[in-house]
Amino acid sequence: MSKTKSLKVRKLLLGLFAACIFSSQLHADEGMWLPLLLKEKNIEEMQSMGLKLSAEDIYSVNNASLKDAIVIFGGGCTGEVISNQGLLLTNHHCGYGSIQSQSSVENDYLTDGYWASTLDEELPIPGLKATFLVRMEDVTDAVLEDINVLHPTDEETRLIEFRIDSLEDLAIEGTNYTSTIKPFYYGNEYYLFVYEVFNDVRLVGAPPSSIGNFGGDPDNWMWPRHTGDFSLFRIYANEDNMPAGYDEDNVPYKPRKHLKISTSGIEEGDFTMVFGYPGSTEQFLTSHHVDYVLNQSLPEKVDIRTERLEIMEKYMKSSDKIRIQYASKQKRVSNAWKKWQGMIRGLKRLDAIQKKETLQQEFQQWAQNPANSKYQGLIAEFNETYQDYHLIYFADEMIWETLMSVEIVRFASNFSALVESYGVEGVDNDALLSWIKGRANGFYKDYHAPLDEEMMHTMLQAWFTKTNAQYFPEEIQDEIMSKYKGDYQAYAEKIMQKSIFSKEEETMELINGFSEKDKKKITRDPIYKLYNAFRDVYLFEINDQVATLENRLDSLYRIYVTGLRTMQDDKVFYPDANFTLRITYGKVQGYYPRDGVSYNYFTTLDGVFEKEAQGHEDYQVPEKLESLYKNDEFQPYGSDSTMNVCFIASNHTSGGNSGSPVLNADGHLIGLNFDRNWEGTMSDIMYDPSQCRNISVDIRYVLFVMDNFAGADHLIEELTIVE
Repeated sequence: MSKTKSLKVRKLLLGLFAACIFSSQLHADEGMWLPLLLKEKNIEEMQSMGLKLSAEDIYSVNNASLKDAIVIFGGGCTGEVISNQGLLLTNHHCGYGSIQSQSSVENDYLTDGYWASTLDEELPIPGLKATFLVRMEDVTDAVLEDINVLHPTDEETRLIEFRIDSLEDLAIEGTNYTSTIKPFYYGNEYYLFVYEVFNDVRLVGAPPSSIGNFGGDPDNWMWPRHTGDFSLFRIYANEDNMPAGYDEDNVPYKPRKHLKISTSGIEEGDFTMVFGYPGSTEQFLTSHHVDYVLNQSLPEKVDIRTERLEIMEKYMKSSDKIRIQYASKQKRVSNAWKKWQGMIRGLKRLDAIQKKETLQQEFQQWAQNPANSKYQGLIAEFNETYQDYHLIYFADEMIWETLMSVEIVRFASNFSALVESYGVEGVDNDALLSWIKGRANGFYKDYHAPLDEEMMHTMLQAWFTKTNAQYFPEEIQDEIMSKYKGDYQAYAEKIMQKSIFSKEEETMELINGFSEKDKKKITRDPIYKLYNAFRDVYLFEINDQVATLENRLDSLYRIYVTGLRTMQDDKVFYPDANFTLRITYGKVQGYYPRDGVSYNYFTTLDGVFEKEAQGHEDYQVPEKLESLYKNDEFQPYGSDSTMNVCFIASNHTSGGNSGSPVLNADGHLIGLNFDRNWEGTMSDIMYDPSQCRNISVDIRYVLFVMDNFAGADHLIEELTIVE
């Protein structure tokens, strides 16, 4: 039964039985809710499901609340404060880049793990930030006063932008905070977010990858799971407990709130909630774009990333140095590659295109009512706009998936700043060169030219094979086809040989002795010329057109979502995720992935060693963990014979929720969210309560690894543990 049909229609079709099913569907599962609005929209339902907290306990501006223990970790994950000394818990894969940045062949923290035994041993991570939400506020009325929301004029659009800038500035006047205002429901509503950013965050502890990334690519996005996906960091502040850049005199941050940790365990049916920063969902997409995603975009990107992963894997197997250099890069590429395959499967299984088309037909019929005439013709406008958009948007996607996946091309792109800005009045040349030097140091530390050369010719061939010819940079195409007779490998080999960017010493000499005359040296470089040719295509043939069409689509969706909310006035809508703080809630629950198969809601350490027996390289187990297992040394976090590892629940999560705390009815930490099940990866577009599950590492396993495995009892002593 479609969720998109109104309750009245369903009653007419299916009577009381349908009404009962609809009522049951209201019980959590789907939805990413603004904590500011819990009292208005969700708290009664949450309490009926078992929650023992008030809305004020979860989100408050005037008093310490759960939201004060939640942070944006870095730029794309969530973390939570778990001690009164600023100890921060997040996923191992969220901390992976930081762990990798501190690793070397001599100190391989990815393989061996890392545990600081004192504050002095905690490792500073340059550029890593922890961001707390201070408050959020509905500013819709202030932004949209006297604005024709559905059809704003250009002048009204400029006025909206002016008001947003003014409100953002006013919100943080006289403070050290930052602020942003984001649109919701495609600009039908606006909310202000005020943040406090801490810039001194240090690595405290991480298990070896054989625990933190146990199962690797084979298990990614899969259930059952046996991964101890966690790492520990600490937030530092100045002597006044205020944000400060790294300084040896900084001290551990004293938070307003830290999470209590429950070791009482979980049972199927227990209430759970996830508090974090989901990245992006697109629940309102029309069938036109779902069709494009399902039948063109995702299949092509999966094929390209398959080639990229094969190249990376070949070189990573050849040496430990390359393996460490590319570990984080390979993980990023693989993560989306596997997710996209699950999305394709899930959307097909749900018959998503047909469901969207059915909703659109209902919408068109509803719009025939004279009272709804302003919505007539909207679906036809979507169809026309998307026909133009998909042609050019595919070229946009392909540039980023192919050419800009070549590391040396991305690196060369940084030098456009020198070409265009060096020596210009008002530009700080020294600061510009310092920035370029920093980029170069980071680039060469983790770069292997032979790998990238193979990536270059493979990706260039993919671009010219898959993309519409009208978007080809002619000079590059002519050079490859004429001078190199269509041999992409020969072309890549030659320009890598000739380019200064493939030679670290020459590049650093250029930067260190840079002057105005060196601009020509950059512009003549063959790698820079390759980048520049594609940049011209992107800037002059693709980007502006994509932006224009996306603005048009945003306008259409603003009208469409308004119409849907009017047509389905008995439905409570949640806004799409946009990396703002959300609450999602559900229950600990297994599922049936396919006919004849049932998945339990938890896994144990037994499963780790069942997988280890397969002999796969991603299922290797540390000797000490094996010893603990054989001797049943699980106390006080497991029973005499069992150590729980992971569990699943029906919380609606997305990218960005990695590292989010999973909380029980008392608001105590019971797990650390790190993934979704493969059958449910389509949930960013269409949610299926029977299949969609979030995967979490049981907090008891985290404590077991910290204490029994790593011997980090000094960290255990920091925690507030309740039974």
